[in-house]
Amino acid sequence: MITASLEARTPADAIPAKPDWRELWRQSVTDPRELLRRLDLQHLAEQLPAGDAGFPVRVPPGYLARIQPGHPRDPLLLQVMPQLAELEDAEGFRLDPVGDMPALASHGVLHKYQGRALLIASGSCAIHCRYCFRRHFPYAEETAAAGQWQEAVAYLRGDSSIHELLLSGGDPLSLSNAKLAQLSPQLAELPHLKRLRIHTRLPAVLPERVDAGLLEWLHALPLQKVMVLHINHPQEIGPELAAACERLRQAGVTLLNQAVLLRAVNDQAETLAELSEQLFACGVLPYYLHQLDRVQGASHFEVADTVALQLIDDLRGRLPGYLVPRLVREVAGDPAKRPIY
Repeated sequence: MITASLEARTPADAIPAKPDWRELWRQSVTDPRELLRRLDLQHLAEQLPAGDAGFPVRVPPGYLARIQPGHPRDPLLLQVMPQLAELEDAEGFRLDPVGDMPALASHGVLHKYQGRALLIASGSCAIHCRYCFRRHFPYAEETAAAGQWQEAVAYLRGDSSIHELLLSGGDPLSLSNAKLAQLSPQLAELPHLKRLRIHTRLPAVLPERVDAGLLEWLHALPLQKVMVLHINHPQEIGPELAAACERLRQAGVTLLNQAVLLRAVNDQAETLAELSEQLFACGVLPYYLHQLDRVQGASHFEVADTVALQLIDDLRGRLPGYLVPRLVREVAGDPAKRPIY
C-alpha cells in the first residue's frame, strides 16, 4: 500500500506551506533610500543618481536578507543599488546592445538563431539588476503573453524549423500559473517543437515562486523542459533555492545556470569556483559565464577579456571540466553566442 501511495505522488505533493510569492513580491523594496536605510548605509544616499538613473529599484525581501548590513561593497548590493556611474556616457555602450529590436519577428517574438525562437513573455521581474541588458527594452509594446499568446504562437506555427522555444523577458515566471497554462495547449499543437527553455532569476531571488501550480504546469508539459537560472554569486544560494531546485528536478526539468561576469561582484576565481560547486550541489550545471552585454548604464560592471580568460584558466585548475562554464558574449547579428578563447 505504501508503494502505491508513493507512485501516485505528483511533484506538487509534500511541498511545505509557504507565503504566497505574489505577496512577497509586493513587499519588495522599491525606494533606494529605503534600501540603504534597511542595510544601515544611509550615508551612501548622497551617491544615488537622480531618478534611479532611469531604471527603478526592485529588491524582494528574501534577496535583501542575503545582503550584509553595513557593507557598501556587498556583491549582492552592488547588483541592485543605483550608482552615479550609470549616468556616464561610455563609448560602445548602447540601448540595445545585443540587437533585440532588429530580431523582432512578430509581436514579442525574437528570432535570432537557427532552430530557436524566444518569446518576451513578460516585462516584469522580481528583481531589477543594474546590469540588465534589456533595461531599455520597450516591454509595453512587445510582450508575447498579450492576447493569450495567440500572435506569438501563430509565428511559431508558421516556421517548422523552430525546435526549441525560449521564454524570457523580463522574467517569464513573473506570470501567473494561469497565464502560463494558456500556452500549454497551443504548444502541444506544434509537432515540430521539442524543447521549452525558461530563462529566469525568480527561483534564486524569490524561491517561493516554485509553488505547486508551477510544478504541475511543468510536469504536464509534453516537451523536454530546461530552466536556465541566472545566479551570479554563491551568496545568492541558500537552502530555499536548493529545495526549489529539487522540486523542479522532480518535475522533469533540467537545470542550468548562466552567470554574468561583473566587476567587484564575481571577478575572482575563488568566487566563481564556489559558485560552480554550490550550483552543482543544488543539481544545477554551470552553463555560461557571460561577458557583460554593453548596455547603456552598466559600463562600471565590465571586466576585460584578458581578465576573464585568466579566470577561466584558473577555474580549469580548480574544478572538473563539467563545472567550468563556457565564457561567451552575445554579438548582435551573430548566428550564435560567441565563445571567448
